[in-house]
Amino acid sequence: MMYLPREEGQGLVEYALILVLVAIVVIVVLRLLGPAIGDVFSQIMANI
Repeated sequence: MMYLPREEGQGLVEYALILVLVAIVVIVVLRLLGPAIGDVFSQIMANI
């Protein structure tokens, strides 16, 4: 019982990995839907 593993940084690393995964998903979604969203805004500006 003299040596206990240190787990202080483990939570921080897990949060960082989740944040990276969410960022990758957002980038992929924006790449796929980007042109469609741009077209919608172009149509809105053309109608104004």
